[in-house]
Amino acid sequence: MDERIKKQLAFSLEIDKEKNVFRQTHLSGHGRRENDAEHAWHMAIMAWLLREYANEEVDITKVMLMWLIHDIVEIDAGDTYAYDEEGLKTQKAIEDAAKERIFSLLPDDQKKELTGLFDEFEEYRSAESRFAHAMDNLQPLLLNNSNGGSDWKEHGVSSRTVYGRQKKTRLGSEKLFEVSDQIIQDNIKKGSLPE
Repeated sequence: MDERIKKQLAFSLEIDKEKNVFRQTHLSGHGRRENDAEHAWHMAIMAWLLREYANEEVDITKVMLMWLIHDIVEIDAGDTYAYDEEGLKTQKAIEDAAKERIFSLLPDDQKKELTGLFDEFEEYRSAESRFAHAMDNLQPLLLNNSNGGSDWKEHGVSSRTVYGRQKKTRLGSEKLFEVSDQIIQDNIKKGSLPE
């Protein structure tokens, strides 16, 4: 084998570890905790399904690839819960180090491409990244809703905190923000999400 394909296969094997990173969010219907690979797959499919609700025209293939690579860094960094204020303070530095190590397994051109795509997502600097973030906000909300808000209850999350995260959904999709708002309001009424 030549060096290029050896690097590509090494990266391919390394990212298999994403299946072992478990998130705080549970699968629908009170299932077990979701792993990062399942989350990435779910996000990519949701992005394709809901692409018509993006505020701007998007390259859906690019959005899907953003989703498929975005949480790879959690192989090293672990999952930071969306509402963990302390964990969020150090998340970027930890994920940047992970990004460098993991993407460096690739040939230089592919490392540059995937690193650029990862950074574009993080910085909300394109229509694709803004829409991808809308998916990242909506998907766990859907799962929490299907579980009667059990993840929010377990972590003592308030509606104010959830709205704080959801406000950026508007940057990618006004329609999906409306859907998110309805889900939050329904959970407030049910008592699953305290005000």
